[in-house]
Amino acid sequence: MIALTLAALVLLQQQSLERRVAGAPDGSVRFSFAAKPGVYGNGRNMISWDCDKGNCHNRQVDGNWDDRNDWDSPCDSGPVRVALTKSGGRITDLRVYVGGEWRASTSATDLGTVSTKDAASYLLALALKDESRASEKAIFPAVLADSVTIWPDLLKIAKADNVSRKVKRSAVFWLGQAAGDAATRGLTDLVDDGSADHEVRETAVFALSQRPHEEGVPALIRIVKENKDPDLRRKAIFWLGQSDDPRALSLFEELLTRP
Repeated sequence: MIALTLAALVLLQQQSLERRVAGAPDGSVRFSFAAKPGVYGNGRNMISWDCDKGNCHNRQVDGNWDDRNDWDSPCDSGPVRVALTKSGGRITDLRVYVGGEWRASTSATDLGTVSTKDAASYLLALALKDESRASEKAIFPAVLADSVTIWPDLLKIAKADNVSRKVKRSAVFWLGQAAGDAATRGLTDLVDDGSADHEVRETAVFALSQRPHEEGVPALIRIVKENKDPDLRRKAIFWLGQSDDPRALSLFEELLTRP
């Protein structure tokens, strides 16, 4: 009997996360997965990433919590915890946490710990479906997954014709944060794509401004010099002006002294 139960458990774990979520009843559906290095959270309302030796370059805080409150929350390096809201068989909302523990619940369906590959694949597929507000939110936890490369999927979402502007902009933003040279190439291609949504292309210009200077500044300079869209050129010039990079000053001098 025990062997049969264990076999059933292994078979369940081998099913794709998408099938397991589809088979869960309406209500809250939970799963967890490993966070990549440099990701920390208090298990509640704060998630930080790009952390090294106690310094975090990026942080997201939800809610009206005040650091002066007389309580302290530990900062954990994982796991990433996702809570889906399922209604009528559809995923209608999503919440993400890092660290902490799930509260005991008699109604939530807990799928346990899943592989980061399965989690990222499921979340990015959810974003690409663009069926609810969960789609835009699904990209962030996928970015936090350990040992997965997601920038090709983000680029696919950013270029998809059947995806809303909000989901596209989220994909473009995280594309700019997620990968080095490969992401920069993808972003410049998106800026150059005249058939893409203009606001999405503007977001790609902003994403390039967030890349390390050795990647982002040359790409922005090329946009100023070569792109035919005057709005995109102005956006690139604005972000170059915030860079404090000598190459940007040289470009401005060139533009201002041009006969």
